[in-house]
This record gives sequence, C-alpha cells and structure tokens, in this order.
Amino acid sequence: MAASLDDDLELDNQDYYSLLNVRKEATQDELKASYRRLCMLYHPDKHRDPELKQQAEQLFNQVHQAYEVLSDPQSRAIYDIFGKKGLEVEGWEVVERKRTPAEIREEYERLQRDRDERRLQQRTNPKGTISVGVDATDLFDRYDEDFEEMPGGGLPHVEINKMHISQSIEAPLTNKDTAVLSGSLSTHNGTGGGNINVVVRRVTSAKGWGEVEVGAGDILGPLFGLKVFRNLTARCFLTAQCGVQFSPRGMRPSCSLMTARHLDHNTMGYLQWRWGPNSAMTTSLVRDTKTTHCTLALQLGVLNSYLMMSYQYKFQDEDQTKVKGSLKTGWFGTVVEYGAERKISRHSVLSATVSMGIPQGVTLKIRLSRASQTYLFPIHLTDQLLPSAVFYATAGPLLLYVAAHRLIVIPYTRAQKREDLELQRISSATDIAKKKQEAESAVLLMQESVRRIIEGEESKMGLIILNAWYGKFVTDTSQKQERAQVIDVTVPLQCMVKDSKLCLTEASKVGLPGFYDPCVGEEKSLKLLYQFRGVLHQVLSADCEALRIPKQSHRIDAES
Repeated sequence: MAASLDDDLELDNQDYYSLLNVRKEATQDELKASYRRLCMLYHPDKHRDPELKQQAEQLFNQVHQAYEVLSDPQSRAIYDIFGKKGLEVEGWEVVERKRTPAEIREEYERLQRDRDERRLQQRTNPKGTISVGVDATDLFDRYDEDFEEMPGGGLPHVEINKMHISQSIEAPLTNKDTAVLSGSLSTHNGTGGGNINVVVRRVTSAKGWGEVEVGAGDILGPLFGLKVFRNLTARCFLTAQCGVQFSPRGMRPSCSLMTARHLDHNTMGYLQWRWGPNSAMTTSLVRDTKTTHCTLALQLGVLNSYLMMSYQYKFQDEDQTKVKGSLKTGWFGTVVEYGAERKISRHSVLSATVSMGIPQGVTLKIRLSRASQTYLFPIHLTDQLLPSAVFYATAGPLLLYVAAHRLIVIPYTRAQKREDLELQRISSATDIAKKKQEAESAVLLMQESVRRIIEGEESKMGLIILNAWYGKFVTDTSQKQERAQVIDVTVPLQCMVKDSKLCLTEASKVGLPGFYDPCVGEEKSLKLLYQFRGVLHQVLSADCEALRIPKQSHRIDAES
C-alpha cells in the first residue's frame, strides 16, 4: 500500500473516538454512555427552530454513524487499522468476522487491488493493440558503393513494411453473459486484409464458463469455434477449444486441450496439446515470486519444436523496474533476447527488448502499454548477427530514455504534482470551511445545555470554563497574529463538563463536537482558563494528550 494512502488513513483514524470523546480502548459501556449523552444533546426533536433542527439532525447522524462503527467489533477493527476509507471498500460483508488485525490488513489490500482493477478496466475499455513494423536493415546491411550515385547523398532507406491494428469491446449482457466484439487489420509489404469476430461467453457456474466464437475475414473466410473452461479442483483447471476455419482451400478443423496445476504457492505447471495446421505438444513450468519470474517450456511439433528458458528480475522500486533475458532454440534456429521494463506514469509501462539470433538477425522491440492499449514497434536492424547492430540496439534506447525522462517525463511529473497540490489546497480550504460551519452549528445547539450546566456548577462552586482556545499558539508574534491560528472552544468544553469534571482522551481534539482544525498540518495545543471553587486555574495541553480537570497543579497561584 502506498505511503500516501496510509497517511490519509491515519488522519481519519481517531475521528470517531474523538467525536464520542472516548478512549481507543473504550468498552461497550463507555461507548453507550457517551452515545446516549450526545444523543440527548443533539436530538432533532429538542429544537423547534427549523435551521437548528436541520443542523441537529446532521450532528445526530454523525454521532449515530460513529457509534454504529465502534460498537461493531469487525467494523471497529477495520476502522482502527484503515480509518473511514477502509470501511468504504466493497467486499467486507463476505469476510469471516473472526479475523486478526494482520489478516484484516491483508484482506483490505486484496479488496483494494480488486477495486482498483475494476475501476481501471471500466475506464480503459475498449482494448486494443497497434503494431508498426519498421525495416531499418539499410542502416547496417547495405553496400556503400551501390548508393554512391543515388540522389540525396545515398542516405539509408528506412521504411514501414508492416502494420497490425486490433480492437475489442466487451459488453455485459446479463449477470452471466458477456459479448465481445473484436476486429483486426493487417498489412505487409503492400498487401493485407482484416477480420471481425464475435464471442459470447456464459458463466455456467462458480467453477467454469463456456463461449462461442463466430468470425469472418477477407482472406481466411468464416470461422466457428467453441471454448470451455473448468476448475477441476482447487489447484487444477482445464481448457478445451475446437474450431473450424473455412478457406478457399477447404475446411480446416483444429482442436486444443490445455490443463494447468498449482505445484506450489508460486509455481504453475502447464500441459497443452494442439491438433490442426500447427499440431504440437507443449509443456511448461512458470514460477512467479515477488522478485523473480522464471519460465521453462518445451514444445514438440510437426513444424516447430523448441526449448525455451526465460528469467525476469523485479526491482522493488517505485517505478517497478524489471530486467529480463531469454534463450530459445529449435528447428528454426536460436534466439537470445534481453531487455528492460519500467513504469513511466500511473497507467503507462515502457519496455525495450533486443532480439538476436541465427538466421533472424537483430531486432529492437519497443513496447508501450497505456492501461489496456498496447503499442508495439518492432525495428528490424539487420539480417545478420552484427556486433554494431547489437551495440546500437542496446545503447540507443538507453540514451533516448534518459533524455526523454529528463526533458519530458520529469517536468511533466513535477507539473502534475504542482497541479495536484493546488487541487488539494483548494479541497482543504473547502473542507475547513465546511468543518467550521459544522462546528459553529454545534456551538449554537449547545447554548441551552451550557447555560444549564453553568447554573448547576455555579450553585456548588464547581467547574466553570472561562476561556478555552484550540490551535497553534505563536508566542513570538502579536496577539492578532496568534488569534488567527486558534479558535474559541469555551462552549464545547463547558458542555462536556459533568459533575465538576472534564475528561478528554489522548485522541486529537479536532474531532470533538464544536471543534475544527484551524491550521491543517501544524502542531496544535489546547489552552484553558477555568475556575474551580472560586480559584483560577490555567493549563496548556498538547493536542493528543489526555487531560483531566480540575487539577491542583493547574492553580495560577501555585504556578507563581
């Protein structure tokens, strides 16, 4: 979980406890006593004025919400760890109620990831891929004497020789049925074609689903296919697929069967059989951990057999940097690939891979993923295995990335952060104004209760709050500048006096009824001048410090 999110949750953690003025370890009896007292103070039926009645109803609902959360053990445990935002995450209703704090935190992170993925998927549909193939072999493979008499000084000729565009749109039909419409266009050296496919998927049970695919194209002709997925056990699943492709050469049936099993927590084993134009049997092992991703695959086929090994290391940094390498050898030859991948923005990932082999030559593959849109740029540099091509394919992207990162990405990120800070400042100012209005409304509702409490305390020489200030005290400046950082909380504190005593918990006082934060992000204190048994007392208390008055050490004559 990001640090910024944890900070936000920490700010909300004490609100409900502070609103009810109870300890974080408060018992159900203490919660109930505080709740009843505040309900009596803010009950809408006690106020006849329509405006005061509306304000009382809002405060009454806030108190009721705080009590509802803290009186429920599971909601309270979630709130203690994650604050109000933790309660807003969907999915808690299906979580077992007897969970430890560590288990609740793990479950929250899982639910948060699921929610973010759902939101991202909703924002980024439809999905698509654009691939642009570049033929740059003239940079390394040409003979200079063949171009000496060509116009333009014999500059190398770089051209786009192939393109591919595919797009898909997914639309839910019912709770169990989903339709997917996809299409693609391809061209290579001036010739090409396209196709369109419609897939209808139905979830048959919690263990499986099935789909029907119908397609048509201008080259291969109509297509009809069926696919079924089924969880056989908790650790094993099976996928079966069959189809028929109609082409000018006749009907071309195909079939495939794939089964997979969890070998351990981080390792999957796959076994696949394919029958048709590209018949083959493939088996693979995939191990994925927090820091590494390894794959070992073996395929035996009529047209293509190979052995492939790949390794990826994941750096635990903010940009999610990954470096990878692979070796693939078979009837087609041998190919070695290495590259790197890095997150360049919130939803964008950039990667570059160098592929070199015999007889394929050297190719640089650049990939940009923006949410669910993918952009591919395979640049074929040479048909031969030339060291110069390998060097430029490796050094070129690195230099280009460093230049773009410093000249474009960093300035853009800084501008975004400044914009976000400005939006937060505006939002904070709006929130402070709202909290101030709520505090002033609470003070108005307390007036009648405070009058009765003062009369009762005066009759027995009890506790009278003469002045109370809350906020940031600046002793090195004038009184006018000091007042700008504090608020008057005399009425709210007097309203909390019971039996000539005032008890405040170690929670932040900003959540108490009638309080608000006059200086967000600054250290705050509470300063009181009160009278008890005819003697003046004074105390200065830190914001998150427990306070009990009256106290003998607070006497003004004792301080002097």
